[in-house]
Amino acid sequence: MMKTTTAQNTPPTDWVISDKPVDYDAAVCFMEARVAAIDAGEAGELVWLLEHPPLYTAGTSAKPADLLAPERFPVYTSGRGGQYTYHGPGQRVVYVMLDLTRRGRDVRAFVSALENWVIETLRLFNIHGETRQSRVGVWVVRSERGLAREDKIAALGIRLRKWISLHGLSINVDPDLSHFDGIRPCGISGHGVTSLADLGHPVSMSALDRALMTSFEARFGPLRELQREDLAGLP
Repeated sequence: MMKTTTAQNTPPTDWVISDKPVDYDAAVCFMEARVAAIDAGEAGELVWLLEHPPLYTAGTSAKPADLLAPERFPVYTSGRGGQYTYHGPGQRVVYVMLDLTRRGRDVRAFVSALENWVIETLRLFNIHGETRQSRVGVWVVRSERGLAREDKIAALGIRLRKWISLHGLSINVDPDLSHFDGIRPCGISGHGVTSLADLGHPVSMSALDRALMTSFEARFGPLRELQREDLAGLP
């Protein structure tokens, strides 16, 4: 488990939820400004939960051949690690702006901690998520016609600036899974994409958010819930 700070030596992490779809460029601008404020000591760490309108993003390792339907949705070049991914309604996007100088400058441990945060959250809904050494993200093993297959339920891609994280992860709650057909998600062939609803777990977004909060505090430390109007400049 990644070493985490405690309430005694680190202020609680701010936690805010946007209840309307957020433009991708506006979200990135806000993250960059917040990270700069964290670095300057003018703001604390932040976890931001939101949804985007349908779009594709290309990470720093994206290959053009993995964009199968470039005209289907807007495509954004992203500074996060990874390849192509999809964001859209019914998917919880979680942007994490955490200071790894405080939490241990270990990128692999941080990525593992984020993945395990998702796994621990899914466990609260009796879903068994797993990681794979060669594939970032969280996977669910399913049986189809007597054969085991692995479907991705959560994607992860981060960027670090002065050891402060931007971007984060996404969990498929009940998105239109056909929207993933326009890309080769994360450049991986031979595996599918799933969601909580697809697995037979009709979970509301608010229920997932509460579970994410519980699992975050157990792994990363205390939170301070904010309202959207409490954060100046939040799109």
